Amino acid sequence: MERIEVSGAVQGVGFRPHVHRLAASLGIDGDVRDVDGHVVITAAGRPHDLAEFHRLVRDRPPPVARVDRVVVSSLPASAAPPPGFREGGPADDAGVRSLPPDLATCPACVADLFTPTDRHYRYPFTTCSRCGPRATIVEALPYDRERTTMRGFRMCADCAAEYADPADRRFHAEPVACPACGPVLWWGALAGEDALRAAEAVVAGGGLVAVKGVGGYQLVCDAADEAAVLRLRRAKGRPREPFAVMAPSPAAVRELATGVDEAVLVSPAAPVALLPRRPGARLAPSVAPGLAEVGLCLPHSPLHHLLLADLARPLVVTGGNRSGDPLVTDDGEALTSLGPLVDGVLGHDRPIRSGYADSVVRGPALVRRARGYAPEPLPLPVTAPEPVLALGARLRHTAAVAVGGLAVVGPQNGDLSDWRGLAAFEASARALCLVPDVRPAYCAHDPDPGCPSTRHALGWPPGRRIAVQHHHAHVAATAAEHGVAGPFIGVAYDGLGQGDDGTLWGGEVLLADYLGYRRVGRIGTAPLPGGEVAVRRPARMALGYLLGAEDFGAHPVGDDLLRRVGPAEAELARRMIARGVDSPVASSVGRLFDAAAALLGVCDDNTYDGEAAALLEAAAAGLPAGEPLSWRLHHRDGLWVYDPVPTLRDAVTAGEPVGAVSARFHTTVAHATRALVGRVADDAGVRVVCLGGGVFRNSRLTGEVVRGLAEDGFEVHVGARVPVDDGGISYGQAAVAAARLAKG
Repeated sequence: MERIEVSGAVQGVGFRPHVHRLAASLGIDGDVRDVDGHVVITAAGRPHDLAEFHRLVRDRPPPVARVDRVVVSSLPASAAPPPGFREGGPADDAGVRSLPPDLATCPACVADLFTPTDRHYRYPFTTCSRCGPRATIVEALPYDRERTTMRGFRMCADCAAEYADPADRRFHAEPVACPACGPVLWWGALAGEDALRAAEAVVAGGGLVAVKGVGGYQLVCDAADEAAVLRLRRAKGRPREPFAVMAPSPAAVRELATGVDEAVLVSPAAPVALLPRRPGARLAPSVAPGLAEVGLCLPHSPLHHLLLADLARPLVVTGGNRSGDPLVTDDGEALTSLGPLVDGVLGHDRPIRSGYADSVVRGPALVRRARGYAPEPLPLPVTAPEPVLALGARLRHTAAVAVGGLAVVGPQNGDLSDWRGLAAFEASARALCLVPDVRPAYCAHDPDPGCPSTRHALGWPPGRRIAVQHHHAHVAATAAEHGVAGPFIGVAYDGLGQGDDGTLWGGEVLLADYLGYRRVGRIGTAPLPGGEVAVRRPARMALGYLLGAEDFGAHPVGDDLLRRVGPAEAELARRMIARGVDSPVASSVGRLFDAAAALLGVCDDNTYDGEAAALLEAAAAGLPAGEPLSWRLHHRDGLWVYDPVPTLRDAVTAGEPVGAVSARFHTTVAHATRALVGRVADDAGVRVVCLGGGVFRNSRLTGEVVRGLAEDGFEVHVGARVPVDDGGISYGQAAVAAARLAKG
């Protein structure tokens, strides 16, 4: 008689039905149930049958499950179960519960969808235990149908029989439904197949449609129709930020891009993958203007499979919201806010409990962690003695809950730019606490009083608030993901974050662990004339470097930029800098990239966060690294400092094509980073490096930094399962807060 505890991604993925079938095939008696975030099996049988059972449970999980650990312990003979094997359902035991992410439609359900003799034929909500909505429909735990938004759909006799049959793949699939008993599409007064055909006719005719996806509404149009894409940009208020494109099949993706990793596209998460755009790809120029990459994905729900199969063309599928607003999940709001922007709304009557945008990957790294990945728990390097709610940052916001040795990180779903974002954040934080079923005892937050989530933290008692510096959280997130135990050198390159010295940081080298840090290096500072204006306008940031960069004896040039912006703006910036009016000083690599992009004529104005840096990287695509531009390293006030002014001067006077200079600029920043880390390591004797911050979304820079440091003998880590940008801040806050609480 044995107790078998299985850990990993084993809940909500058909694991219990799978175990039931294995036990039945081997004549094992007992039961299987969910307990404390694990699956627990009670098993009795002949020794050789039990040994084979252990092996199969460990080595042959269902396709979307993942087994991390199997622990077997003996039970007394008096605990022997009655004959047979039972699937016990979710348990109400206290402890950390987990909620599986939504899963893309499995191949078996896709086959049912297009088989005319199957009763799920062309049904947009078919699912089984291996696929379908999870996190987006759960209202409370433990996870069963009555605690999801499917509770209002009473199963018909056929669905109930499948749900109760351990041999059926729909056994205990909580969202199970069919045309006789499940959700129904609507388009105005039309329903079902008629609604779908009406929406498809609009898209085929060059129109725009709002479609209710798994985690929220989406805006859809023909990806090859330039007029439709431009109209979508106007409707969404998104002038140049790239759109994601959904293609019907892997073959169709390969027609649009190179370097396709089919395993990522067809994985249960089904993310958007950023891939090099194939020359001559049949896509509207305005899908991803000025960029060498395009975001591509495959259908991840039955409704998307039907749309792509019927229309037989790639579609732009982007978030159903105006730029900067939260994703729309409510049907009434979709009709009032999205309806006037489009030619029709294709909705349905299955409510969305929690909004989840599409996840985005670039190579092996997550750029946005949302549908398909969140809220799967992530390990913490130090166990949290009490639950902590980590409130995240302002941009690319996520929240996280630390419970014991795990952090449940919610989906990235927008910015905290106004009351709508704040309301969505508070609702998301409440929903997130339901996943591990805890009431947080502490909150972790950014110390910057201007950060909206920090203002939320002020509602907590002072003794229950844990402030975690922005850049420390960045590098701690990378360290925590990779299980770094000892001190490490953290390189935090991003846009802006409040520093300890009253300036804005963003180009920092920290000697750190989870308890704290010491700033040991940085890049040279420059003022931001106009503050937020300089963030939105790289040309203004370049004026900051030209007119007020930290003085190490070198002076930049930028005559072409000065002519382009005109004397009025240049004089305004000069006066603001000279008088110290609305010109905060920053040591930001993100702003350095902005300045370089403007000086090279690549981008004068950002229409989305990181646009100038993205265009600068795109300009260098496919070109060799080249020799580094000029750069200098200095020691000032106890810190190693990279002076970028010689780099900017050399970039402007290089006399080479913009792409070649951009490639050399990336190489220079990588070389300077390598030198900064080397000097710090010589002083501190630490050989582990953790990279964090949104600048490391730049794969060219990241690759050069990682390769260079590895050649120097460093152990280098960069975020992969956790985004390196502000989407990973809450995880870093959770790791730091857990360590501090454990230390007492």
